[in-house]
Amino acid sequence: MKPISLMKAIWLCYRNKKMSDSEKTGIRAERLNRLVAYAKQNSPYYCEHYHNIGENFNLSDLPPTNKVDLMAHFDEWVTAKDITLNEIETFMMDLDNIGRKIKGKYLVFTTSGSTGNPLVALCDQSTNNVMAAINMMRSFARKADFMSFLKGGGKTMGVFATGGFYLGNSSVRARLLSMPWKKRQFGVTSALYPIARIVDDLNDFKPTMLGGYPTILELLIDEQKSGRLQIAPVIIMTGGEYLSDQLRDSLETAFGCPVQTTYSCTEGGTIACECPEKHFHINDDWLIVEPVDHQNQPVPDGVQSDKILITNLYNYTQPFIRYEVTDRVVMHHEPCPCNNPSPWLTLEGRTDDILTFYEDGKIIKIPPLAIYATLKEIHGIIRFQLIAHGENQLELRITPGSGDEPQSLFEAAQKKLSAFLASHGVTTAHISFSDLTPMQHPQSGKFKHIINKPE
Repeated sequence: MKPISLMKAIWLCYRNKKMSDSEKTGIRAERLNRLVAYAKQNSPYYCEHYHNIGENFNLSDLPPTNKVDLMAHFDEWVTAKDITLNEIETFMMDLDNIGRKIKGKYLVFTTSGSTGNPLVALCDQSTNNVMAAINMMRSFARKADFMSFLKGGGKTMGVFATGGFYLGNSSVRARLLSMPWKKRQFGVTSALYPIARIVDDLNDFKPTMLGGYPTILELLIDEQKSGRLQIAPVIIMTGGEYLSDQLRDSLETAFGCPVQTTYSCTEGGTIACECPEKHFHINDDWLIVEPVDHQNQPVPDGVQSDKILITNLYNYTQPFIRYEVTDRVVMHHEPCPCNNPSPWLTLEGRTDDILTFYEDGKIIKIPPLAIYATLKEIHGIIRFQLIAHGENQLELRITPGSGDEPQSLFEAAQKKLSAFLASHGVTTAHISFSDLTPMQHPQSGKFKHIINKPE
């Protein structure tokens, strides 16, 4: 496929605004046909998966895909002939490679594994350029906020989980590695740090835009109100987790600026951008979103889905076509007062929980993604679930890898987690090993890594 430059991607995003509905439909159909043809020709997995699919097909004719099956056939799935999953896993063993390109071509990201099964994603330059263009052209709901951001110096700092190849952390480091002269314009501080360290980093950097996961930014509200945190961002951008109306209001009150969020995932980039009405408009020129039930049958507008199927129309190296994402959404096609004609989504609420500990009369809150990132580094643990039962009592459930001894994995996890909690001032937590395996919610099917379940 012909590479897409950043300027071309920006122009394509801009041009879409000027098109009629029929022109947009035509472009989307053309991109889908081109992607499917390329996948069938260059991916052994899709060649087999689509062996009954001819040139004339409807989207619903294409059998869905899912994370577990694609990862099990990774080397046959990707269209790149010069890379294997084994090479990628070796590359990821060196954390200094975060933000670097393997073979000088592909950025590597991993998902957080909201279903308990992380995915490895490859992004070539064209894929990265389209993702960047979408964010540049559509992230700001209001032009006035964008102008305030530029006028304030355009300095951005994100509070992200570090120590892994996560989308937020890796994207920032990739930019810093490629443009080191911009280190005063954008930066990242670790969500794994104690709050006091995060506060110091933010006070030193003084960002114009503050970014991060809602559960981490929530812990900064009291810091800002108390005066320990002294920053004056003109906008806060959240992502990676659900942002409730209550938390949005609390952040806006504490920091005195508007708060926005996006709906994104590693496999599809920014799926939908928020408008001034707080509706998530799908970037439907580059992504197809299908709300479906448990049997992958479409659900009507206004009805909450059991999951969605996404088709990424711009990633040819690693095609995601009718790919299952276990997010529950409600699709809307009714007109939005913001005049964006693209359909919009209502999202389901938060998954993982903030954990609360008590030490010497003090309350210490730990964001879930920090704990997730700590335990994820224990090699041999395929899946885990940490449950807080109150009085600093923690229950750890794990699924070991083939040939791995569960007790040894637990002891390694216990040691790492205890050290992490101690760095946050939690020294009396007791971590017990559970005979139970990690379990999904019996009704929603959602998987929570971190559960606050006080007795």
